[in-house]
Amino acid sequence: MSISTPAGDSSRQTAPPAAKKATAGAGRPPAARGSRPGGGGGRPSGGGKGGGGGRPRKPITPVKVSQGRNWGPIGLFVAVGVIAAAIIGYGIYAVAAGPKDWKDRAEGISGISDFHKSDPTLVNTRSHKSGSIQYSVTPPVAGDHNVSWQNCMGNVYDAQIANENAVHSLEHGAVWITYKPDLPKDQVDALASKIQGQEFTMMSPFPGLDKPISLQAWGYQLKVDNASDERIDEFIRALRVNATQEPGVGCSGGVTATGTTPRELQQQPQGQ
Repeated sequence: MSISTPAGDSSRQTAPPAAKKATAGAGRPPAARGSRPGGGGGRPSGGGKGGGGGRPRKPITPVKVSQGRNWGPIGLFVAVGVIAAAIIGYGIYAVAAGPKDWKDRAEGISGISDFHKSDPTLVNTRSHKSGSIQYSVTPPVAGDHNVSWQNCMGNVYDAQIANENAVHSLEHGAVWITYKPDLPKDQVDALASKIQGQEFTMMSPFPGLDKPISLQAWGYQLKVDNASDERIDEFIRALRVNATQEPGVGCSGGVTATGTTPRELQQQPQGQ
């Protein structure tokens, strides 16, 4: 007894599941087997060491961020340090050296004549004599002189004064400014402004000067061309009161008259 099946069924045999899988891959080209998007011979893209078709991946070099040094504050600190060191150094030097002597300050004035060095005999001569006296230096800076001094309390004389009285004032420590009679008024006024009201100073015209202005202190002389010369102030600062043969003796109570004839006061304090 035969059992019939639907047409065609008798010629087909149902393959096991495993056989179907094998059969499914058998008809595909080799390159298509196991391929995935991105290629790589069946390997996932980027898989394995270095990826990229098996070639090693180059190591990534870290990027260095350049941080430039800010020189502005550094320069400022250095400058401040240098200035501070200079100030400290000068302070140490000043303390060690002590205050500058007035003689050193006078010697530092350009063009000054120091008769303590060039003519010490003149500087050490200082007797009281009556009448006119001949002086080797014009205007005189030292030597014998009249018993009375010229008032030197910042006096501005508009006429010539006696040398013999003026030299006595120098002995007390006065600075005597002389000038040519034809010196312009603005120059005369500038000179007057330097001494008016200042004790141990006086000024007067003096004919025959070889320079427009001449300054005298006991044993010192400075000649200049203009009242604006800074050395005038330097001379006064260094020598007023300091260049004296009689420290502590004042400048008031002296002769106030003008003229080239030496004058004597009726009364003089003891010791003059």
